[in-house]
Amino acid sequence: MLVGLDRADDAGVYRISDDLAMIQTVDFFTPVVDDPYWFGQIAAANALSDIYAMGGQPKTAMNLVAFPLRQMDLSVLRQILQGGIDKMREAGVVLMGGHSVEDKELKYGLSVTGFIHPDRVLTKKNFRPGDRLILTKPLGTGIINTAIKAGMVPADVIESATRLMAALNRKPAEIMQDFPVHACTDITGFGLLGHLAEMTDGSGLGLRLRADTIPVIPKALEFAGMGLIPAGAHRNREFREAMVDIAPSVNRFVPYVLFDPQTSGGLLMAVAPEKAEALLDRLRQSGLEESAMIGTVVEGPAEKIVVV
Repeated sequence: MLVGLDRADDAGVYRISDDLAMIQTVDFFTPVVDDPYWFGQIAAANALSDIYAMGGQPKTAMNLVAFPLRQMDLSVLRQILQGGIDKMREAGVVLMGGHSVEDKELKYGLSVTGFIHPDRVLTKKNFRPGDRLILTKPLGTGIINTAIKAGMVPADVIESATRLMAALNRKPAEIMQDFPVHACTDITGFGLLGHLAEMTDGSGLGLRLRADTIPVIPKALEFAGMGLIPAGAHRNREFREAMVDIAPSVNRFVPYVLFDPQTSGGLLMAVAPEKAEALLDRLRQSGLEESAMIGTVVEGPAEKIVVV
């Protein structure tokens, strides 16, 4: 076992031979959008993301389904599964089977297996002083989804947020293979600051973030200012706020975006400083225009995240 239950990481890793290791992960959740096909795509992209965050390539998957058979037509399930299949096909992943149960609440996701060379496994814990932090997707999906439930989001913002959540992290994962990336994670339920806190905890190092460089979905900050904040953002903040120091000059609603629980968020990479600009340029040239350099790993204060 190379990565297991002894530390919090995105997936488990088991060495098969000197040059091959297996990565395993599982994730499923309730719908975050109304369209069943797009929900299938988003759930599949989210599950596959943990393999990419470890530096690996997903290869096979198993469906996990909970479906309210007496309340919903089977056509809804067919659309969800088709969305998942299409996303897996885009990722080059083979669906091997799965399991379904009847449930009062709809849920869908995947158990995913991937592969990697044992010496190339990326974890959350190996960043180094001076490393630059690069984020590949903007934040705010939790806030946007909360505002959607309130009927306050324009159609164009709904569409862009939906496509953002459905986008694979395959491309940035492939690009970072060519650069000295020391640590990586994907930003999901704990929010940006929650996942950075996991990376920082026990490292003896600190992080310094520039709030004005962090990409945010249009209108997410505005909705946060209106109080349209998911309960998960409050929980994330309560759990990790002792590790975070936010400068008074930062907009008072920005922390809610930084703690906002993301669905199928981007990759967060810690890369050697001399290669950071080149990595960022490559990401943007590949079509990931909203990728941004958001901060630096610093010597201290230890295990603190400073946002300025």
